[in-house]
Amino acid sequence: MKVVIVGGVAGGATAAARIRRLDEQAQITVFERSHHISYANCGLPYYIGGVISDRRDLTLQTPESFDARFRVNMKVRHEVTAIHPDRKTVSVTNLETGETFEEPYDKLLLSPGARPVLPRLTGMDADQLFTLRTVEDTLRVKDYIDTHHPRSVVLAGGGFIGMELAENLRELGIDVTIVQRPKQLMNPFDPDMAALIQGEMRRHGVKLALGQTVEGFRKKENGVDVLLKEQAPLHADMVILAIGVAPDSKLAKDAGLKLGIKDSILVNERMETSVPDIYAVGDAVQVSHYVTGDPALIALAGPANKQGRIAADNICGKDSHYKGSQGSSILKVFDLDAAVTGLSETAARKAGLDVDSVILSPMSHAGYYPGGKVMTMKVVFEKGTYRLLGAQIVGYEGVDKRIDVLATALHCKMNAVDLKDLDLAYAPPYSSAKDPVNMAGFMIENIRDGILKQWHLDDLEAIEHNPDVTRLDVRTNGEYAWGHLEGFLNIPVDELRERLNELDPRKPVYVICQSGLRSYIACRILEANGFDCYNFAGGYRFYDEVTHERQLVESAFPCGMDR
Repeated sequence: MKVVIVGGVAGGATAAARIRRLDEQAQITVFERSHHISYANCGLPYYIGGVISDRRDLTLQTPESFDARFRVNMKVRHEVTAIHPDRKTVSVTNLETGETFEEPYDKLLLSPGARPVLPRLTGMDADQLFTLRTVEDTLRVKDYIDTHHPRSVVLAGGGFIGMELAENLRELGIDVTIVQRPKQLMNPFDPDMAALIQGEMRRHGVKLALGQTVEGFRKKENGVDVLLKEQAPLHADMVILAIGVAPDSKLAKDAGLKLGIKDSILVNERMETSVPDIYAVGDAVQVSHYVTGDPALIALAGPANKQGRIAADNICGKDSHYKGSQGSSILKVFDLDAAVTGLSETAARKAGLDVDSVILSPMSHAGYYPGGKVMTMKVVFEKGTYRLLGAQIVGYEGVDKRIDVLATALHCKMNAVDLKDLDLAYAPPYSSAKDPVNMAGFMIENIRDGILKQWHLDDLEAIEHNPDVTRLDVRTNGEYAWGHLEGFLNIPVDELRERLNELDPRKPVYVICQSGLRSYIACRILEANGFDCYNFAGGYRFYDEVTHERQLVESAFPCGMDR
């Protein structure tokens, strides 16, 4: 069996190794147009920042090491330019010599990945403009920084690459501004959770120009101007475009393969395309979202590796199926960790689901053990069925552990209430006896059973000037004096039973505390005494940070940056 693989890195290299492990006699050839057959995409920003000091550490396998172990014919600097399904060959150009030839195949695997989105804007030929997708891109950026020592950089895009670049460039002492059209960073997160990430970026000196549209670039003797719609230009010594990626599907399209959303390659669960004996994997393919079943594009290394293995299985006669992607990911943001899995509340509503969420602020481990830090956790579920839909966590220690537990629960289609029953490891340095994941389950169970009724930040406008409700802050007098919502009466929770006569039992009570725990206890007291009570999801700490960030985005000067 002759197998030709177009593209290496996560999907293609994984498939090649798996095919060899299943079939020692298969002839396997990989064509990769870059110099590198298998490299660490996710490590590229950290090489620019000097965290990874040796560029060789970015290379997971060389053509020589891959061939020595797996006997795979690795052809770097070879670009496949056309597919001929009728005669089962591909056209190949040797980019070093210009030689062209046709290579036959019995099975063909496409792993072309994604290409950076390059907008059609004026000034795109500026020498100070860069993209970051490949090792070659990384070396160009690193070389420019080492040679020209820029003092300022504008990053167009606030996704994973933009965020990682911002941190690494700031660590080099470079002034960094992120510009993007959405009014938040990190679109997989809800705006309220993204606000916590944005606050951390600002605390480390990153300027944010959110809700701004880049209209072009203008070369200057001392750098480049970034032209913004209805705003003054931003000047920088260099610009890096990280505004997203698109499926690199031209080969497939020209060969007549069926395409999906945004011209991605359409595949089934076996990673088979619409043409027999042609498979496709990685960032170029359309997948099913694991939670909704809807078509999705999820450009992450984990799914690409799994898809490469599954395609290899099926090429070798096995019957393997890819069950979909749920977008589990984690990001280091200076001192914070930010993680997500499944659907955000925003995405769930766009999918037509009737959803609710709980927001809690647990400690990373037992409060009495030194060094614990607060994390903010948001768990999204479907109303009525209490089906678990997704989760987001922003914090310090223990974020990765909890998001992986929640991702596993989501994959196993657990009910959100059942999170309370998970038997999770506990010792004071690592967790609490009631782990944060368990606590989310307890809260959702209380909602299901009518023990807990919530109000959210988006409800504030409706209640803050409503004379027919009572607004109650149950923190201590000192906490209240430090900062509070206007119009909220302050009765500390430990004084509440003795001061019930200060409240009108005919009015519903909207309660807030610092994290949501004391206000829940207050609601239980009030409910037991005949009051209709609602607990604020997230607490005053959450309210304060989210609303402060929203005000900066809406009123900042210039271009969404701090005054």
